[in-house]
Amino acid sequence: MQAASRGTELDEVGTPADYRKDMVEREFPLTPLVGVGGIVLHHGRVLLVQRGREPLKGHWSIPGGLIDVGETLREAVIREVKEETGLDVEPVELIELLDRIHREGERVRYHYVIADYLCRVIGGTPGAASDADAVRWVERAEWNSHSALRLDPITTRVIETAWQRARSIESKTGETL
Repeated sequence: MQAASRGTELDEVGTPADYRKDMVEREFPLTPLVGVGGIVLHHGRVLLVQRGREPLKGHWSIPGGLIDVGETLREAVIREVKEETGLDVEPVELIELLDRIHREGERVRYHYVIADYLCRVIGGTPGAASDADAVRWVERAEWNSHSALRLDPITTRVIETAWQRARSIESKTGETL
């Protein structure tokens, strides 16, 4: 270990020795946080998770989370979908890169930059895990209507974009997502 200029011990890659992965300040962060989402389509349905914590606790959303240092976006999507839903997925393509900024008055309470990927299921059994309270397959009519599902409008737009892209891929290649 090497010593930092302020007396903090650093590990072999320069990370403070007392750094913990869970110390990332999600609420009122100093910088935007980078995350991923997996729009998992299977037989014309999308897999959604009911969020178990803020932001948007109780809303239905795309499974995902923050990337780890040294992890690629694709690796993060695979890991996050597995952690939250139990499914193994293969990212097909990037659907959208977007900002999710939640303000509280003048302050930014949450700021994420999220890369949402269209994904296909390659294995596993769906079930709520990690910070998801529930997991379910949702038909297109449910995410495009004013159903009982609590869906953020941005989430609905991203899902619909992925659904349209999947239909285009299927018509060109014959492969089913």
